[in-house]
Amino acid sequence: MDNSINPYLINTDQIKKYAKLSDSNSHIDPSLYEKYDVKRGLRDMRNNTGVLAGLTEIGEVHGYSMIDYMKTPSAGKLYYRGVNINHFVNGFISENRFGFEECIYLLLFGELPTKSELEEFKELLAFYRCLPKNFVRDVILKAPATEVMNTLMRGVLALYPYDDKADDTSKDNLMRQCIQLIARFPLLSVYGYQAYNYYHNRQSLFIHTPNPELSMAEDLLSIMRPDQSYTPLEAKLLDMCLVVHAEHGGGNNSTFTDHVVASTGTDTYSVMAAALGSLKGPKHGGANIKVEKMFANIKANVKDWGSDDEVTNYLRKIANKEAFDGSGLIYGIGHAVYTLSDPRCVILKSYVRELAEEKGRLDEFELYDKVESLAPDVLREKLKSDKPLCANVDFYSGFLYNLLGIPEELFTPLFAISRISGWSAHRMEEMYSNKIIRPAFKNVHEHVDYTPIDERE
Repeated sequence: MDNSINPYLINTDQIKKYAKLSDSNSHIDPSLYEKYDVKRGLRDMRNNTGVLAGLTEIGEVHGYSMIDYMKTPSAGKLYYRGVNINHFVNGFISENRFGFEECIYLLLFGELPTKSELEEFKELLAFYRCLPKNFVRDVILKAPATEVMNTLMRGVLALYPYDDKADDTSKDNLMRQCIQLIARFPLLSVYGYQAYNYYHNRQSLFIHTPNPELSMAEDLLSIMRPDQSYTPLEAKLLDMCLVVHAEHGGGNNSTFTDHVVASTGTDTYSVMAAALGSLKGPKHGGANIKVEKMFANIKANVKDWGSDDEVTNYLRKIANKEAFDGSGLIYGIGHAVYTLSDPRCVILKSYVRELAEEKGRLDEFELYDKVESLAPDVLREKLKSDKPLCANVDFYSGFLYNLLGIPEELFTPLFAISRISGWSAHRMEEMYSNKIIRPAFKNVHEHVDYTPIDERE
């Protein structure tokens, strides 16, 4: 490409100058946050809890108890519309069936479906499991990004002009849009990855047609793999992963973004694209990729995976910024709400071992298990704190995807495929709030006089 006409490569010195100028005027004195009692990140630093910013009936995240105004650790619990996630998972597993479609129904409509209601809903999802004519050719295969999440965002926004009622915010239309997007997210994600893999990695291109007879988890594996094959255990565990990622209350960053954007009265496609932009961040939905990269580093540098001492010593190097990415973080350990345990992590771990054994990778699972048990003490030692720390859902989800042969580029899109069900429920709930979200920011810049341009230095 001719650099003289490439806008990303010209005037770099000028851009650096502007960035430096902006940097010098973009820093707020940290002491001012305390002075004005600003809840940075909408967190109350006095007890490290979230600021109450809304009400919801969809998801409930319970990770501690407040006793005498003190945060007291407790085992984590997660509820979907009042139903304990453990009971929900045990229910469909004990009946040997898939649970994600039922989970979507519960989140959207607030109650568990009967058999006939569930079958009717599954048929509707399968009916919408398609994209507009020529959409793959005209949108997905044109200029594919190296980041599938951005391709997914673009795909969502590109569906807007295909919708004759794109800006209609009536209840019926919003529900139709949400159900359509839930059904279409797998195709947008997997086809986006296939385009990336073909154009950027020079690999073969596979665009498989969805099968309406399959569950969403089965169909995902089918359209993702060149030979469209999968085992019952693989489909069962992917389905479970979709269930445990589907909803996490209104305060997580992407769902809160959903509420903020929906509160303006804008269209559904804009709301979901904004939520996707939030989820992409490595501090949110992209965290499991960090966990997998960290474990690849641990595997390469720890000779005896069974040695507590050797693993602990390397974890100390990571915590002390002497190894891996120099951040000092042990990814997958700790959570903003959960203290003693993350119920999603507990559920996944109980089944990941079975898949690891089927794949002949039990030694890797045992390394994860060892790091999970050793890392909290390493971090508490570093921080000189007795704060309880637990593994979060990202700790095992990336390993599960790896066991399923899912490419890393699809880790975060898979999170989105699941979480859009929760986003959709919150999008509907926010429409009834009818109050634009508008918190306050205090300006701390001094007032200055305007200087005529000829008098400026």
